[in-house]
Amino acid sequence: MVYSKPPFGGPEHVLKYLGRYTHRVAISNHRLLSFTEGKVTFRWRDSAHHNEQKLMTLPLDDFLRRFLLHLLPKGFVRIRNFGFLANRKRATTLPLCFQSLGVAPEQQLQRDTSSAQLSNTWHCPLCGAPMAIVERLSASEIQLRSPPLAA
Repeated sequence: MVYSKPPFGGPEHVLKYLGRYTHRVAISNHRLLSFTEGKVTFRWRDSAHHNEQKLMTLPLDDFLRRFLLHLLPKGFVRIRNFGFLANRKRATTLPLCFQSLGVAPEQQLQRDTSSAQLSNTWHCPLCGAPMAIVERLSASEIQLRSPPLAA
């Protein structure tokens, strides 16, 4: 059972609010401080040291290389995880979540794979045609793969 109440500003307000977080640019203009002699200086926040703001100066080529790492191919959407799925907390909070639910992570994984084996056919959400599992990837394998090249 989930408790929810209507949003204060209505659905349009919620959509605009969430849109600011899901469609952000890699670095906003107010963080860019200077561009001199082929070097870019910008402000960044060091989360490992209590979110202390620091300055970084990089050669233009290196800055552009880092910036372009944040651009996704057309059709891809970047989703960031917060809370118990945040990268820095995931290793400690997920076991706590499983413990609170009374389920061991291994049992959850076995239950997921056994239910997938029971219904070995998946259906396309667009056309309803049966789909076949070609390959299963772990979370670390998914992170190591790069997105496909645009055709």
